[in-house]
Amino acid sequence: MKILMVASEAAPFAKTGGLADVVGSLPAALKALGHDVAVLLPRYATVDLKGARRVYDHLPIWIPPVHYDAAVYMAERETPFYFVDYPPLFDRPGLYGENGLDYPDNHIRFAVLAHAALAVSRYMFRPDILHGHDWQAGLAPVYLRTLFAHDPTFMGIRTLFTIHNVGYHGLFPLAAMAEVGLSDSGVLRPEGMEFFGNACYIKGGLNFSDALNTVSPTYAREIQTPEYGFGLDGVLRSRSRVLTGILNGADYSEWNPETDRHIAAHYSSDDLSGKQICKQDLVNEFGLPPEAMDAPLIGIVSRFTSQKGADLIAEVADGIVYAGYFMVALGAGEPQYELLFRAMAARHPSRIAVRIGYDNALAHKIEAGADMFVMPSHYEPCGLNQMYSMKYGTPPVVRATGGLEDTVGGETGFKFWQYDGQALLGALQAARAAFADKERWREFMRNGMAQDFSWDASAAQYSSLYQRLAARG
Repeated sequence: MKILMVASEAAPFAKTGGLADVVGSLPAALKALGHDVAVLLPRYATVDLKGARRVYDHLPIWIPPVHYDAAVYMAERETPFYFVDYPPLFDRPGLYGENGLDYPDNHIRFAVLAHAALAVSRYMFRPDILHGHDWQAGLAPVYLRTLFAHDPTFMGIRTLFTIHNVGYHGLFPLAAMAEVGLSDSGVLRPEGMEFFGNACYIKGGLNFSDALNTVSPTYAREIQTPEYGFGLDGVLRSRSRVLTGILNGADYSEWNPETDRHIAAHYSSDDLSGKQICKQDLVNEFGLPPEAMDAPLIGIVSRFTSQKGADLIAEVADGIVYAGYFMVALGAGEPQYELLFRAMAARHPSRIAVRIGYDNALAHKIEAGADMFVMPSHYEPCGLNQMYSMKYGTPPVVRATGGLEDTVGGETGFKFWQYDGQALLGALQAARAAFADKERWREFMRNGMAQDFSWDASAAQYSSLYQRLAARG
């Protein structure tokens, strides 16, 4: 079966979060099951085209009254990755914006991506399934079912739309839809894309796709409630019969302490001695004092946002220190939370160390060198770091929501349910007590390392979903 994935990012070409990890890894796992998979992305300025070749010079993208004369490059990996190249829209420093502000023409940028998906389907790679990811791909099924509804080229193509985070809507003024060819299409109504006086790209994906899925079973249930649905819970409940939850997988070719090229020593569940070497390397990297080696060391790699529980960590930072913990954190995000993390480190310079930004090698060092990993998310569609942490013998401390609830068990980590600082402290106290019993702690480490969250099981579920979609034929 032929599948064309449409997304705004994919590792290793362009990444801001977990979406890139999924789109970068899932195609190869599907290929191993016999599917013919390709991925379409924008060619951002940051995309390295070394080794790629130009495969189409003038891809016809016509959104009246503008003709976008785009080219297409292709990079051959396990599966082909296509890049729509239109420099006036995509050749910019950021993927979605700069200096904390979205690009004002994002509605056009990702409409062009959606049109490019249909053009690639017409001229280069005709799929059985068009698989869009998040709001940036939300217009692909809209265009397919409206402007191109009677085009015989696309007859029989089914659409799947994956929700990676329903909190990001892709909202634009209704008046701006004239610039993407949708003002007279009949979609700007509550049953289509209209959302409280704006056009909502993710709602287009939700309402116009043949099937929907999200990235964990628990999150699939949560987003149908007012607490987690971000105003779209009614739409999701109305489409619940075609909504499934498929847990994301972890790429163990990249995240494995037995082979990781970024860490100070390799180790396994049979020989954990390298873990202590990695901890010493991490302590040195962040300039923590020698006594950190004998105390529990918390690791955090995260976006610094309210979604990820940054406010909870700031609320209980003093309590974490007084409980005897050391903490290292790597991340970036909303300025107010970056300031909070800097303030924590300034208040406790010998106990808390913070790096603002993203550093892939350092993220690997934190997973390997920390004793435990903290993810107190307000909501978490799936989460990948808790999977990585377990693989690295770094038991996670998580709030039981979304994929964190689905992946962390009582013998592999520590969970809390109420979203407040005291609940987080309670889970950390339970982890601290287990850490004090070295044999018990090694059992937690080994239990986590024995878990298998590879893409094999998830890819099989996607394959089954594709087959069911195609059978509707």
